[in-house]
Amino acid sequence: MKNVAVILSGCGVFDGTEIHESVFTLLELEKNGANYQCFAPDIAQAQVVNHLTGEVAEGECRNVLVESARIVRGNVKDVRQAKPEDFDALIFPGGFGAAKNLSDFADNGADCTVNKDVLSFAKAMANSDKPIGFICISPVMIPLVYGSGVKGTIGNDLETAKAIEAMGGVHIECPVTEFVIDEARKVVSTPAYMLAGNMLEAYSGIQKLVAKVLELA
Repeated sequence: MKNVAVILSGCGVFDGTEIHESVFTLLELEKNGANYQCFAPDIAQAQVVNHLTGEVAEGECRNVLVESARIVRGNVKDVRQAKPEDFDALIFPGGFGAAKNLSDFADNGADCTVNKDVLSFAKAMANSDKPIGFICISPVMIPLVYGSGVKGTIGNDLETAKAIEAMGGVHIECPVTEFVIDEARKVVSTPAYMLAGNMLEAYSGIQKLVAKVLELA
């Protein structure tokens, strides 16, 4: 039975993890007979967004780990507790939290950095030749984990693709129902809500991504 780490970034598409993407990921892991453990950094969110209005909630502060616990009924640990030897694979669901909390891509684009604890774990998994899946906007972190020449996709958003290539990545356009794989590095990515117009479209690509990640593991 495969053990998979899943890194969350809060709760809610505009300032944390995209909830549908995370639930689809966990559902597919269970359907494929895999065990999973969710992790998140124990840090303050970069910002809090009112998801009813789409406006930033000025002066409000939330914790990424605490908010991530909402999605998984409390079953989430600080990413600093994640040990590569305990897992066969890693998956990053999307949502703007990947670009605001796990990294600062939302503010700095191609000059972004990744949270040091998240990056340390991801690099350790990569260096151990274990597959990593990246969903939605989270593939912007791929070049910072793997270095130049690594393949990935966020769908077909031109500006985001340019930023990935400026960081040394190779962006490949991809429909929402499919995924891109860098065979040499065991990196799998799919656009999900970067392109999806509904849950079924997002689910179709995530379903295939999870299956491929488990196959590579």
